[in-house]
Amino acid sequence: GRRIDVFNIQEILSFLPHRYPFLMVDRILEYTPGKRIVGLKNVTINEPFFQGHFPSQPLMPGVLQLEAMAQLAGVLLLRKLENTGKLAVLWAIDKVKLRGAVTPGDQLRVEVETMRMKGQTAQVRGTGSVAGKVVCEANLMFTMMDA
Repeated sequence: GRRIDVFNIQEILSFLPHRYPFLMVDRILEYTPGKRIVGLKNVTINEPFFQGHFPSQPLMPGVLQLEAMAQLAGVLLLRKLENTGKLAVLWAIDKVKLRGAVTPGDQLRVEVETMRMKGQTAQVRGTGSVAGKVVCEANLMFTMMDA
């Protein structure tokens, strides 16, 4: 069934191996096991990447928007009981569209839905939005490996 658990940063740190400055998920708003997850990345001028991308016009790199998607997908896939102790490794990205700028002060809302799971592989669809406007979307493929 549908669960609307809000996972805070301490819980996210227990689910993911990523750490500052590479953790791209601040909060999880919705989680339906094995099916769907919704999370937030609060984007601030303090992000280290803004020093060089770009000093006069700070933009969150599209690849880091996709990284936020991949990290959320990792939580979605690894919370399944049989995947405990595994690492979700990204091995392909397809149908990527970067549609809008993400700048300091924005809240990037990322939604990830499972499209297909078979054996140790999974395919998900991710969408990122700011203030209701889609800024990025992609299909991501993962394989589960022993951690």
